[in-house]
Parts: sequence; C-alpha cells; structure tokens
Amino acid sequence: MELREYLKEHKLITDGAMGTYYSRLLNNDNAVSEFGNLTEEATITAIHKGYIKAGAELIRTNTFAANRQTLNQTGKEQKELIKKAYRLAQRAVAESAEEGQAKSRRVYIACNIGPIPENGTRTEEDILLEYQDICDAFLEEGGDIFLFETFSDFYYLKSLVKYIKAKKPEAFLITDFCLNKNGFTTKGISARSILETIEETKEIEAGGFNCGIGSGHMYQILKKLPLPEGKFIFAMPNAGYPEQFQNRLLFMDNEGYFRENIQRICDLGIDAVGGCCGTTPDYIKNMAERLSLKETFRGNRIVLSGIKEANVEVRPNEFYQTFQEKKKVVAVELDPPFDASDEAVIACANKLKGTGTDIITLADSPMGRSRVDSVLMALKLRNETGLPVMPHICCRDKNVIAMRSMILGAYVSGIRNILIVTGDPIPSEHRQSTTGVFDYNSIQLMSYVKEMNREHFKEEPIYYGGALNYGRGPIEKVIERMEKKIEAGASYFLTQPVFTEEDIRRLEEIKSKVRTRILCGIMPLVSYRNANFIKNEISGIHVPDWVVEKYRPDMDREEAEWVGADIASQIIKDISPFADGYYFMLPFNRVSLMNKIVIR
Repeated sequence: MELREYLKEHKLITDGAMGTYYSRLLNNDNAVSEFGNLTEEATITAIHKGYIKAGAELIRTNTFAANRQTLNQTGKEQKELIKKAYRLAQRAVAESAEEGQAKSRRVYIACNIGPIPENGTRTEEDILLEYQDICDAFLEEGGDIFLFETFSDFYYLKSLVKYIKAKKPEAFLITDFCLNKNGFTTKGISARSILETIEETKEIEAGGFNCGIGSGHMYQILKKLPLPEGKFIFAMPNAGYPEQFQNRLLFMDNEGYFRENIQRICDLGIDAVGGCCGTTPDYIKNMAERLSLKETFRGNRIVLSGIKEANVEVRPNEFYQTFQEKKKVVAVELDPPFDASDEAVIACANKLKGTGTDIITLADSPMGRSRVDSVLMALKLRNETGLPVMPHICCRDKNVIAMRSMILGAYVSGIRNILIVTGDPIPSEHRQSTTGVFDYNSIQLMSYVKEMNREHFKEEPIYYGGALNYGRGPIEKVIERMEKKIEAGASYFLTQPVFTEEDIRRLEEIKSKVRTRILCGIMPLVSYRNANFIKNEISGIHVPDWVVEKYRPDMDREEAEWVGADIASQIIKDISPFADGYYFMLPFNRVSLMNKIVIR
C-alpha cells in the first residue's frame, strides 16, 4: 500500500532522532552521523532496525546534513554517501522483515533532506543546484518519499517540489518546518502561514513541524491551528530541551511525558507523529504501544485559504500616499557619519526642507565600512527635522535574532518605511577579522517582514522596497529577481545611478514588463576626481567617458557642481516618461545640488 493510501486509513508512526542518538551511542557529542554511513555501517543499520522494532512505520535516511558545506565534500563524495545511506535504510527494512521485527508491517523509507547552510558565500543558483543533486541521488536509488525537514521557509522548497514531481510524478513529498516556542520559524514565518502555503502548493501532499521545541510546546501551538483540508499533517517534536552537563549536551529521559503529549497531538487530528532531537527507540516504543494505528480521526479540517481575516482598518502610510498624489516622487540619500559627529548630516537634512524631497534614505554601512546605524540615524533625523525617513537594512551584519529585534525596535520607534538590500560584501582586506552573516538575502528578509506585517503590524504595516541592479546580466534574469521581490512584498524599487543610453533603454524595458514603481537613481558627480573614482572603483555604476570628459582637473567646486547638475537634469528629462520618481545619491552629502537640478 502506498504511503498516501495508508495515511487515509491509519495514523503513521515515524522514527526518532538519528544524530543525537548516534552521538549518544558513540559517547561523542561531536560525532557526525552522516559520516557513519561510510564508517559505522553496522551502527547506522542497527539504529534504523531499533526504530523499526520499536514500532516505526517510516524511517528517515541518515542524510539530514548530507550537504557539501557541512561535510566538506565534493559533489561525487556527497552522492556516494547519500546513495549508501539509502541502501543502509533498505537493508535495515529487509533485515527487520526477515527477523520478524517489522511485525508484518510495511516500513516506508523517506529520503531525508535538511537545509543547506547559507552564509553569503554561495549564490542561490548554486544552492538550488545542490538541492537538485541531492534529490537526483535519491531518485537514482528509487526513492519515492521525500521529507524536507527543519526548514524555516519555502524559498527553495517551491522549486524543489516541482523539480521532483517533474522527474517522478508519483513521488510523495513532505515538508516539515522548525518552530520556536512562539510558533515562528527563524525566518519569521508563522505556523499558520506554513500550513496555508502547504495547502496552496499542489505538489506537497504532507507537511508539518519538527525539531526546535519539545512535545508540550508543539501541542500548545498545534491546538490553536486550523488544519488544512486535503493534506496530511506531521508532528515530530524534540524530546525536550538539552541541558549542559560536564561539557555535554544531554536530553532528559521523559518518555512518559512525551507519549502523553503525542497522544494529545494525535487527538487534534494529526496524521503522523514521531520524534526529533533527543528521542530514542524507547520513545517510539512507548508511543507505539499506546497509540491505535487505526485511529483515523483527522480533526476539523477546513480550507485555510478560504478563511478571511477580520477587517482591520489600516492607517495611511505617508510615503505610500506620496506615490498616489505626486507624479514623481523624490528620495534623497544621506550617508550616516563614520564617527559620533552627527551635526553635519542633521544640517544637511534640514537643508532638504523646501527642495521637494519626499523622503530621506540612509545607507546601512555601504561598501562594508562601518557608519552610524542607519535605523538609529533615521530616527534622529526624523525627530530633528520632521521629514519622512527610510533607513536601508542590509543582510550582511546581523543574524536572525538581531534582525528581528532591530525591525521590532524600529517599528515601536515609529519607522514605517525601509529599503531592504542584501548588502555589499566585506572588503577583502578585512575578511580575516570581520565576518559577513547573511542569514538572509534581500528576498528572504522581505518575506520575513511581510510575515511580520501580517502577524504584528496589521494596522500600520511597514512599507518596503528593494534595490534594482538593472545592469546585472540578462534583462530576463533581472525581471525574474524583481518578481521574486514583489512576491515577497516589495512595493517599489530604487536603482543604481543612471548615466548611459543603455541604462535608460534597459530600465524602460524593465518598467514596461513589470508592474511596480521604480525610482531611478540620479548621482550628480561633483568633480573630475569624483567622476573617475565612481567610474573605476564602484562596480555596478556605468559612468561613460563623455561624462568624465565634461570635467577638468582644475575645475572649481561651483563650476563642477553645475556640470553635474546639468547632466543629472538631462538624465531626468530622458527617464521622466517612465520613471515613477528619482532617487538622489549626492556625493559627500552635498544637498545644495538639489537646488541646481531641474526635476520634471
């Protein structure tokens, strides 16, 4: 009987932990179970058989962390390890049947895939290709049940489930997510939102939650959730929370407490239950002996997407209203200072009053050089000048915890507009002492803020946009990335500075194909030296020779500024037919340029 058919008539019991149990058996917290597929075949097989004997009807291959980064393997080595892990699971099932340990039950094998670590050093395309390689290794072995577990978002999953279904339409796909005690993933996605996405994604037949929390917290979260119609829901909590004892992380033995909570979870209508970190065959045996596998109650299933949330009156966003009321929106970027002297930037902000500036943007330590925090500087400028502000938030410098804290802090302090960017890399000369974090990229952080808007900021959501690097590769790829940002909630885009006819042509084509608002970048260069520096030192900005030739080395400041203003005015005239507004990047915070530039 196929798994999907079995689940229609039975509760399913899965196995428990592999990694923590393997470490416990070897008395080594640093033991990597995935390497055990090659060096400890008998131990891995015995673990699988132990779970089967305990009552597990589905076992997971020992491949949760079988990715190249974690194991420091080549693609060929990784593929061999994955195939070996699948064969060990098959061996365990076959031997259990021969020895009568399966008790006439069919035991299913799930191809277990965990998240590949992201640290900013690999492209999204490279990571997706590795996921596909992992899937291919399982498919070559005949794998037909895929369990993606401990994920925090659907960023790669939506592509992967389509990839597998295209190669093997009959494959059964399960997506499990790791929650904290409050019911959110590390990327800020709520348990309810996860179930809604599972319901809406036709390729996913089952999904739910594993790891992160103990059985008590898992029950508390699940009991508040309506369960989606037409999907099988899995719940595999940890044994509890580990404690440090004599330099070891230990889970307490609490099989009875765990079993009681699993029973309560089953009573909610959950279809499949098992264990994650800290659980052992004893936990599964305790569950299996007390759960009736013929309990088919599936809870009060409903169509989640059909539930309309209560109407909430949304307070108007001043910057959003500007888009509605003005033909062209004007944003001006000011650079926060490198030190504690903020008088100059505050004076510059005050000078922008009366220049038609709609909002001030503040970069987040651009080029990887530390400046005053963009959010804190934005708050001070708003309080000192009364002008709307938009701090940039980049993904380079803060981990998930710090990012969430900062966004919440910005919100309670009154920030309602932000620009989300991935961020420039750390300069090579500082990489020995400074590390880029990149727990998110810009699209993932946008999705996080979108979820925070939904869960926490309904009455007055954050209005956010993204960067548009229009010159990066084929236009189709640029548009594809824009569409992902729009799906993640981006409402507008700010571009790199525009200089060339090719820049204008590409932007006009993009604007004609993408329904969004675009503020085109304008950078009035202020000297011969400035023009040469931007042309030769800053990637992504295309300063043509004719622009540099407009300046002379001996040109005085006033004359050079007028040259820059005239060029900027002409560019504005050329892009005005399609631009929704202008994003001014003023070298050295020279806000007086705003009075020299003709804005149409």
